[in-house]
Amino acid sequence: MQPLHSIEPAAVRARIRDGREVAFLDLREAGPHGRAKPLFAVNIPLGHLEERIHALVPRQSTPIILFDAETGLSQRGAEVLAALGYTEVVRVRGTLADWRRAGAELFRDTNVPSKAFGEWVEQEAHTPEISAEELKALRDRGEDVVVIDDRPFTEYRVATVPGSINVPGAELILRAQELQRSPDTLVVVHCAGRTRSLIGTQTLVNSGLFRRVVGLRDGNIGWHLAGFSLEHGADRRAPVHLAPANHARARAAATHLAERTGVRFLTAAELARWEREADRHSLFKFDVRSPEEFAARRAPGFASAPGGQLIQATDEYIGVLNARVVLGDDDGVRAATTASWLRQLGFEQVAVLRDGLRDQLASLPTPERAWVRPPDVPQIEPNSLQSLIGTPGVVVVDLRLSSEYAAGHIPGSWYAPRARLAEALPAFPRAERIILVSSDGYRAAFAQPELQALTTAAVTILAGGFSAWPLRGRPVQTGLIRAAVPPDDIYRRPLENDPDAMKRHYIAWELGLPAQVRNDGTARFVVHTP
Repeated sequence: MQPLHSIEPAAVRARIRDGREVAFLDLREAGPHGRAKPLFAVNIPLGHLEERIHALVPRQSTPIILFDAETGLSQRGAEVLAALGYTEVVRVRGTLADWRRAGAELFRDTNVPSKAFGEWVEQEAHTPEISAEELKALRDRGEDVVVIDDRPFTEYRVATVPGSINVPGAELILRAQELQRSPDTLVVVHCAGRTRSLIGTQTLVNSGLFRRVVGLRDGNIGWHLAGFSLEHGADRRAPVHLAPANHARARAAATHLAERTGVRFLTAAELARWEREADRHSLFKFDVRSPEEFAARRAPGFASAPGGQLIQATDEYIGVLNARVVLGDDDGVRAATTASWLRQLGFEQVAVLRDGLRDQLASLPTPERAWVRPPDVPQIEPNSLQSLIGTPGVVVVDLRLSSEYAAGHIPGSWYAPRARLAEALPAFPRAERIILVSSDGYRAAFAQPELQALTTAAVTILAGGFSAWPLRGRPVQTGLIRAAVPPDDIYRRPLENDPDAMKRHYIAWELGLPAQVRNDGTARFVVHTP
């Protein structure tokens, strides 16, 4: 392959602002990506490209800009993308310092566009808040207060404000009315920190259905820093069955929000036209219902993206700026609510399926993860591998995340990410046979020819991956005890040795995001207030 064409940071920034489709991909590991990156760079580590590219960049003719901060990953990434049929790939020239010199900001942490947008909303809409101390005093006096945790149920169960009820973000308009004791009930919304609390609170304010709504300032973090204990293992959820009058009001309010923010409502025929044009316009179709509902019955062609999480972590679902996005549900509320926020986040071509997914929902097989078929490579069964453990000249290499490896791995195996196998190879013992392990064998299958080209040892993969190992009663070892390279595939927030200081630092960082976004100048946030 010819050397990859390079463009300057200023040209990339202009392309992000101009409103045309573009995928801006950071090929570095999650560690360096989390510590410093451009605002809209979507992280797909080089070793994960085949697994994630189709979901994030479904159209092969999408213009793709690769970012690696001059670490040499883009040329290799372009070769992978070319083999997968992607036709328009360039890279950003320069280091992180060059990006700054072009007038851009560098951002740290994860899901930054969504978190910055939450703070932007708070500043523009003056989202009402209440402190932990004020909330506790109200509850101690027996005031009419209902506290809602609007995160996914799995996060809610880990830790929440005592007595709170779980209502995931996109379901707030749909279900929160059922929790009011009277029209004057004070509804308090919270999450772990700020973003989902701010968006959730403003959602209820914008709906016009509630007289008294506030967000808990700084969420669980604020509650903890005030000296109050969190509840663990809670399982309270809002009612599933809705009063017909409440449901009708919720549907009307959500539809009004979507229309007011410029969301389109597509008929089935109009969606079919968008689908026919998917070779010219990237198209994402999401079912914004809960994961449990999606697992039970789903519509062909729609991926699961619970609405609250889609807003909280947009860059984990949509890898193309200015793409077309179609949302569906079965109640007429969640898709419209979610679409109204995506539109304000800067996705101008957002639509809701007018008649919903109800008539299309069916019990269907689990969809394949990706259209990229792995190569046929030599494999070894778990029984055969177990008999080889400890044999001189046999080396087992685990390609999973370092956190997964530390939680449990095949005894004696080494940790090494796929993209760093050349760097890791000298650290392995002398090998006549190397066996690669990934979660299910998929990543290992792509890594096998790459490693085989670097060594005379015979390279095979574990059939079924690590998931096939413990399920058959095999021994498992824990700890990050044989790392062939220093792990940097997990982003670790600063100050983790002082949890309270970390929490204060994190809140201060979130509060500073709007100023960074304004200085950067590439965001297209628009906030609509009642």
